[in-house]
Amino acid sequence: MSIRLIVGLGNPGPEYEQTRHNAGFWLVDQLAHRGSNVGLQRDKNFNALVAKTRIANEDVWLLQPQTFMNRSGLSVGAICRFYKITPDQLLVVHDELDMLPGVAKLKKGGSSGGHNGLKDITAALGTQDYWRLRIGIGHPRTLNLNQGVADFVLHRPRKEEQPLIDESIAYALDVIPKLVQGEFAEAMTQLHTAK
Repeated sequence: MSIRLIVGLGNPGPEYEQTRHNAGFWLVDQLAHRGSNVGLQRDKNFNALVAKTRIANEDVWLLQPQTFMNRSGLSVGAICRFYKITPDQLLVVHDELDMLPGVAKLKKGGSSGGHNGLKDITAALGTQDYWRLRIGIGHPRTLNLNQGVADFVLHRPRKEEQPLIDESIAYALDVIPKLVQGEFAEAMTQLHTAK
């Protein structure tokens, strides 16, 4: 089994573009511009921005739901049904509160950890058993910020955090070809020991 669909999570609209909650969008944007430089196009059927690209000599779909975060499952469920993509061929890229900026990790399955985008995708697919690429953004408590979680994720990273997040996205991009070739253990080892 290998990855056939890479979904970046975020909120649509210019007011959210640079916010921490859009880390998944940032990675998929970079993936779309690598190699074949494909552009994400609006697709009404999936309520998303969609592109088909080639990674490691394989066709891979890229998707950015254009619903708000808590309705991401609508787009993901629709494209998976249409192209007969199974949950274990799906990689969801999202921001992760429980990891510091500069950290990116892969995992398969598990709970949503309170992430509303993951909750909705799990509900749409009827399973938690899909791959996640977690981009660390930190937690306001860990970063000693007097800010609620909802407010924190909907703000831009601080200037010292953004380069760390960008670096973790770069490390994550380097392992995507391995995921497309089904080399999950190798990809995890490479990503989790990056630096």
